[in-house]
Amino acid sequence: MESKEDILILAIESSCDETAASVVKNGREVLSNIISSQIELHTLYGGVVPEIASRKHIEKINQVIGEALQEAGVTLDEIAAVAVTYGPGLVGALLVGVSVAKAISFATEKPLVGVHHIEGHISANFIEHKELEPPFICLVVSGGHTHLVIVKDYGVYEILGYTRDDAAGEAFDKVARAIGLGYPGGPKIDRLSREGNPDAIQFPRAKVDGSGYDFSFSGLKSAVLNYLNSCEMKGITVNRADVAASFQKAVVDVLVEHSLNAVKEYGFDKFAIAGGVASNTSLRAAFETACSGQNIEFYYPSPVFCTDNAAMIGVAGYYEYIKGTRSGYDLNAIPNLKLGER
Repeated sequence: MESKEDILILAIESSCDETAASVVKNGREVLSNIISSQIELHTLYGGVVPEIASRKHIEKINQVIGEALQEAGVTLDEIAAVAVTYGPGLVGALLVGVSVAKAISFATEKPLVGVHHIEGHISANFIEHKELEPPFICLVVSGGHTHLVIVKDYGVYEILGYTRDDAAGEAFDKVARAIGLGYPGGPKIDRLSREGNPDAIQFPRAKVDGSGYDFSFSGLKSAVLNYLNSCEMKGITVNRADVAASFQKAVVDVLVEHSLNAVKEYGFDKFAIAGGVASNTSLRAAFETACSGQNIEFYYPSPVFCTDNAAMIGVAGYYEYIKGTRSGYDLNAIPNLKLGER
């Protein structure tokens, strides 16, 4: 039995192809974190099919929420609030989570708290790093997002830079498909690149005119495709491991350079990464080296908290809840929700 002072948040995440539920205590302690992944299903199609994702969420969501409550050893009566991702993401997928969260909130008369998906990713760092508190700079890198953000306070952000075209994770998926690795691209390129030479092929490091912190990965993706086409036309055998390693290094170099420049310019000594690509071993190693060389504390979540999960939504939801954020039953899925908007 939890004490009266404890605040338990039931969190629901369904923004893409993971159906997830979690119970989080006092914003930092994860009592349960249940994730039902659809990855094998979408691998058949080479990427996430939104309609299939939505149907699978409907099938799985009640079961996942039940498991999360059971594993945490709590009932809905003990929950202080229901937190749910309402954007950004796939609109049909988001709607499943939002609808269920509203139903639970209505039936139990517990408050409803809408959570921004990227805020969730940033908050994943609070789970394992109890000492980490704002302000700090965070790089969010995932399949749909690349954001460089000042975390001024819990739920208060200033976006320094973002991708002007493809997100880093999206570029990984497209390059993986081009060299025949299939979906999901990030983990497969990460594995293959360990066998390759990262300096074998010089791919471009894109700069965005007028902004030192924005990212662009579509030119890099095109350069890889052009290289592959050129090899094919000339009858040259492609070393896929070298392509993977060289491409990955080009992405990592840009992410590290932009992030460290921001940390120095704004005078921070704490830096964190988040999102699916944050579990990339080369990216972590590069940041470890760069940060330790400049006396910057470097934080990152375990891989299970990097990919989409509900625990991170529960953490973000807790800080929104204690701040007084409440959502009405008119809460809707917002597929292109910007960070900092409500």
